[in-house]
Amino acid sequence: MVTLTLEATDEPAAAKLLGVLAKYVVIARGHEGCRNIDLVASVTHPWRYLLVQKWDSPDAQRTHFDSPAMVEMAEACRGVLARPPVIDLWDGISAHDLA
Repeated sequence: MVTLTLEATDEPAAAKLLGVLAKYVVIARGHEGCRNIDLVASVTHPWRYLLVQKWDSPDAQRTHFDSPAMVEMAEACRGVLARPPVIDLWDGISAHDLA
């Protein structure tokens, strides 16, 4: 699983960022190896958004990160972000793994 946290500088930038991210999610969900991508908004931090991506494999995720859709999204974020995006990789943990 991959997460990207993006935060806009202000309300107009947040509106633009939300449009960019919504378009990206629709396009990226159709990419080979994509299991799902969710876009959520923070309740506690205005103008902060989180993308949660699930891919069939690390190779599919890496291929996507080099895709034109990802590059287009990143370029469209110029000038609207308060700081660089935070990207993190996650491993799923089953409750069975904890026993």
